[in-house]
Amino acid sequence: MGYLFDTESQREHMLKSTGAASIDDLFSQIPDHLQLKRDLDLAPPASELELQQEMESLLVPGHAPQPTCFLGGGVYDHFIPAVVDEIASRGEFYTAYTPYQSEASQGTLQAFYEYQTLICQLTGMEASNASLYEGGTAVSEAVFMAMRINRRNEIVIAGTVHPEYLSILQTYTAELSCEIRIVDPVDGVVDPNDIASVVGPDTSAVVMQQPNFFGCLEDVESVVQLTREAGAVSILAFDSFSPGFLRSPGDYGVDIAVAEGQPLGTPLQYGGPLLGIFTCRQEYVRKMPGRLIGRTTDRKGQECFVLNLQAREQHIRRDKATSNICTNQGLLALRAAVFLATVGKSGLQKAAELCHLKARYAAEQLTSIPGVELAFDRPFFREFLLKTPIPASALLPRLADAGFNAGPAPSALLSTSGDSLDNTFLVALTEKRTRQEIDDFASALHNVLTAQTADVMATASEDR
Repeated sequence: MGYLFDTESQREHMLKSTGAASIDDLFSQIPDHLQLKRDLDLAPPASELELQQEMESLLVPGHAPQPTCFLGGGVYDHFIPAVVDEIASRGEFYTAYTPYQSEASQGTLQAFYEYQTLICQLTGMEASNASLYEGGTAVSEAVFMAMRINRRNEIVIAGTVHPEYLSILQTYTAELSCEIRIVDPVDGVVDPNDIASVVGPDTSAVVMQQPNFFGCLEDVESVVQLTREAGAVSILAFDSFSPGFLRSPGDYGVDIAVAEGQPLGTPLQYGGPLLGIFTCRQEYVRKMPGRLIGRTTDRKGQECFVLNLQAREQHIRRDKATSNICTNQGLLALRAAVFLATVGKSGLQKAAELCHLKARYAAEQLTSIPGVELAFDRPFFREFLLKTPIPASALLPRLADAGFNAGPAPSALLSTSGDSLDNTFLVALTEKRTRQEIDDFASALHNVLTAQTADVMATASEDR
């Protein structure tokens, strides 16, 4: 991901590695009369992303252009360095099975250990397991963990949490003796006072999302504080790319933080497979689902890796297991580890900042179209809810025909959305989107709305 690195620091690292004092020293063995003594007449250096986009543009004459992706709702079109595919495709990783025998699975265990370490650094949390199925089930697993911690049976969840996450939770708890209390949002976010009014002595956990399903930023810190005062467990579903720009879950002081890990090195793939990130405070680690990889030494004093905790039903009695989900999406966890190691802290920060800046620019361009506005006047990270004069169900297919995929529309996912959200849809920006693509998207939206208005007027004229 070349555009995310400092060229000067790379040069210094190269010189230090080779033992050369300067660039000239590297070419000292070449006779002086054979050296060019001037800069090469080359185009400016290009990042890996820029090179990839240029090569794709050269293919357009012989291939149909791909739709431009502005899709959001939890899965995003981020750039993935080629090294991620290269390493994840190696046979020893691609075909590796569950590491039941540690002595025969050292490479896989080390990879998972590195994943755990990187996720803890990303989130600011104290412990991470070696991944779960995906973000939605990770929320449910966090709720079950909270119930194991305090033996309470009431769950308070913000109405701004992804509706699919809520649906999964409701399915898992349908036959359990626990109650789910949903706090309705006000103007795109939940009011901490509304949450405080329903939190009581039977509350096991309070579940929030940051940014929430509408892309808005919540007052997480206030909710965490009131949750702690009630003796309940605070659970935060966060955007796995957001710690590069927003505060990390650990900064909020949450007890459990979960996320959909797809943005970290996994392509869209028609919606799956995905990756569940799960982290918690150290004191709760023995209540955590999934497996935990540890580092130790063998009898010869050599470093090795082991399965420290593996409280899944495959390993112990089912009634004692912390989770009955039998996959940890290890290959996608490996991709996330390679992605984070490649990009680094500064790289993630720069990429996340690009997402935010491009989202702000897109919001300005789109809301300059007559009749188009932001559904909520709230701070956002890289995704926002757009309101238009016509229903999203009629608008999004026309945008797709014009070569732009956007959405989803909340009205298609929320069973109680009401008329207020019928004309809205999500727009998400990643570092891949260019200014030209954003401008073209705004132009396409304007053209679709203009054509729709003309159709309505023509229909009205015929009726008369």
